[in-house]
Amino acid sequence: MTLKSRVKVCLGTACLSAGARKVKETLEKELGGEVGVDFSGCHGFCSQGPLVVVDDYFYTNVDEKTAIKIAREHIINGKPLQKYFYKEPLSGRPIEKHEDIPFYKKQTRILLEYCGKINPESIEDYEEIGGYQGLRNALKKTPEEVIELIKASGLRGRGGAGFPTGKKWELTRKAKGNKKFVIINADEGDPGAFMDGALLEANPHSVLEGLIIGGYAIGAENGIIYIRAEYPLAVKRFRKAIEDAREKGYLGKNILRSGFNFDVTIYEGAGAFVCGEETAMIKSIEGERGQPVPKPPFPATSGLWGYPTNINNVKTWAFVSWILKNGVEKFRKYGTERSPGTALFSLTGKVKNTGLVEVPMGTTLREIIFDIGGGIERDKKFKAVQTGGPSGGCIPEILLDTPVEYETMAEVGSIMGSGGMVVIDEDTCIVDFAKFFLSFTQKESCGKCTPCREGTYQMLKILEKITHGEATMQDLENLEELAHVVQDTSLCGLGKTAPNPVLSTLKYFRDEYIEHIVDKKCRAHVCPGLFKLYIDQEACKKCGLCQDACNFDAIPGNKEEGFVILTDRCVGCKACILACPVDVIHYMD
Repeated sequence: MTLKSRVKVCLGTACLSAGARKVKETLEKELGGEVGVDFSGCHGFCSQGPLVVVDDYFYTNVDEKTAIKIAREHIINGKPLQKYFYKEPLSGRPIEKHEDIPFYKKQTRILLEYCGKINPESIEDYEEIGGYQGLRNALKKTPEEVIELIKASGLRGRGGAGFPTGKKWELTRKAKGNKKFVIINADEGDPGAFMDGALLEANPHSVLEGLIIGGYAIGAENGIIYIRAEYPLAVKRFRKAIEDAREKGYLGKNILRSGFNFDVTIYEGAGAFVCGEETAMIKSIEGERGQPVPKPPFPATSGLWGYPTNINNVKTWAFVSWILKNGVEKFRKYGTERSPGTALFSLTGKVKNTGLVEVPMGTTLREIIFDIGGGIERDKKFKAVQTGGPSGGCIPEILLDTPVEYETMAEVGSIMGSGGMVVIDEDTCIVDFAKFFLSFTQKESCGKCTPCREGTYQMLKILEKITHGEATMQDLENLEELAHVVQDTSLCGLGKTAPNPVLSTLKYFRDEYIEHIVDKKCRAHVCPGLFKLYIDQEACKKCGLCQDACNFDAIPGNKEEGFVILTDRCVGCKACILACPVDVIHYMD
């Protein structure tokens, strides 16, 4: 019997954390070498892993037992197992091919097109899909022609600022200096974001090729990737990509006999969020403390060690190789006039389908969250979505039809950022949510400038007072005033955008802040002391598990007479709710 099935197991970070390596080993053991079991990077559908693809059949949530059945019944006997396909949520209908699943069907995958389809550690796989053709095309043009092509594409930096990439390259190209650098900003540190890491894990050559093209256009012979050390798999795969590209003649001296010399080194960052800011990143590479410096001069004229330096995000570099391979017109077919192309988002939070999403610029928030994301978990009510990472704003339900692009996000009080998108539902306290993200940026402040260092700290203290029911309306006024001061006077983008979660929630959800202050009430029942619990005596089974779970002696009683919650002692930890087997502990209105 000749077995020709092509089997791929996703070995992206999300699938690995769910046991994908064991799945791959199980398949290899069952098939005994008769069928090769390959691996891929992240498919993007993180909530459904581990993922296994047999020919065009797409299996989700595969464990070791399922892997044995897939090997024996499908791969060996040719009988696909519908039971383990993705199921349509409403009808339960199995969907055998990934492109027919709504999560994928409603995306436009350019950068993610081959993520999950190729082996990220195989340069031959990348070449087979047209890899390094963009570099070949670039080397047939002058550097100036390549820059003009990128300018014509309208590509804007995908790191968050949205600055025109071609213009940035042109400034660096024209800057005086006998040495120039190009850098990949892979210091992705937003909570809940993993777009850059996943792309580097799944298709590292696409990013590397873009960097080489940029080096040629700008006149740089040295490239650097600044990547978080917390991304060991991305580091490993990008390092192999560099080695293989060097061996194939895409890196090193006289690349493809063009006379162009270029090579790349890896610099692993220590995980400081502020080092995502380009001047702080440069200081970190130079061996100094990662702190931003005032601009001008801009890195394009005086960057790494004083030389002209161009820094772009991971996704921006990957788009460069795509544009050089496929052409400007094809790129501009997607997106909007002022923001061409597609955008990548890490869709997380209280949404049914979490994962990586790629859509044309201008796609509405509603389409992303409900058509692709599948709506809110447990069919709860949508409350808000935060875009742009910890420095992004919270956008309410009335603005769900806002098209996502740089200007429109700014107009509603948020930012595009690098692509984080966190969805929250009715059970989320908006004040606590704003406090969480401000706490993150406050801790990540480098401390160099007073507005960010002291201002975010004072803002956080006020938010803590509000969530503990200890604030006054004057505190609310002080909070808003402080937020504007920090926004207007901070040195770098971290400080300037840190108040966004507070300012946007004050704009759209001020009533919740006032409830906390005036009514001493948290409608989402999150802030301890701002809600009360009671036991439904008629439904209570008098098992005593609630009393056992309470560490604050707030539930007196016995199994004969029953139990009550003393509201003056209850701290709102909710341990009793979790312990109750019959759900008879409720919130007081």
